Amino acid sequence: MPNIQQTSKDRSTIIFDAEIFAAPDLHIFDGHYWQLKQQLTGSAAGRGTTYFFRHKNNEYVLRHYRRGGLIGKLIEDSYLFRGLSRTRAWREFTLLAQMHNLGLPVPEPVAAQVTRHNVMYRGDIIIKRIPNSQDMFSHLCEAPQPQATWQAIGSCIRQFHDNNVYHHDLNIHNVMLDGAGKIWLIDFDKCAIHASNNWKKANLDRLLRSLHKEQAKQKTFHFSEQNWQTLLSAYGEPA
Repeated sequence: MPNIQQTSKDRSTIIFDAEIFAAPDLHIFDGHYWQLKQQLTGSAAGRGTTYFFRHKNNEYVLRHYRRGGLIGKLIEDSYLFRGLSRTRAWREFTLLAQMHNLGLPVPEPVAAQVTRHNVMYRGDIIIKRIPNSQDMFSHLCEAPQPQATWQAIGSCIRQFHDNNVYHHDLNIHNVMLDGAGKIWLIDFDKCAIHASNNWKKANLDRLLRSLHKEQAKQKTFHFSEQNWQTLLSAYGEPA
């Protein structure tokens, strides 16, 4: 059972699960710290580097918040501070905790920090890594997926929509499949609870666009219209 607490150190405020980090310090948000402890298990390049590390017999993911697009070339990782609850790290952590409590298939949040720099801030988040999982993009590049997997994706998305969870970036890279055939969603930065239903079809359309985009880019990508219809059938009638 998570034991969520909050503490402040220097210019940083940390929210954390005390069952995992009893007395966290700022070092836990530094990938080099885990490397020095020989607990770093890997890294992934993207918009910055994501680190994977081992702690208390589990594996975790450390991510620093960075901007994308043109503005990201000018202001790499600083954001205007408009209150702790409105920072990206805080919003993602609290949303993940809320979804985890609802039983939705999301990574468990472990810790997040917000560090003030005058009117700006930087942020980091640590989440529990989903064991034995790989993103659906990689699976589709390797081999056709069974009907049960497409059904599981449709049912999974419907779970989130029924709980009014809006995923800002619902693309095939953010859909994970674990070794037991369970579907998970990841990357809830800039996501939120939206009570209305008028965004849900557009959310599905976004996923379809990402599938078509990768199909056009990749030499081998196992996706068909029948796969999509299977997903929609499992999703069911729009709310």
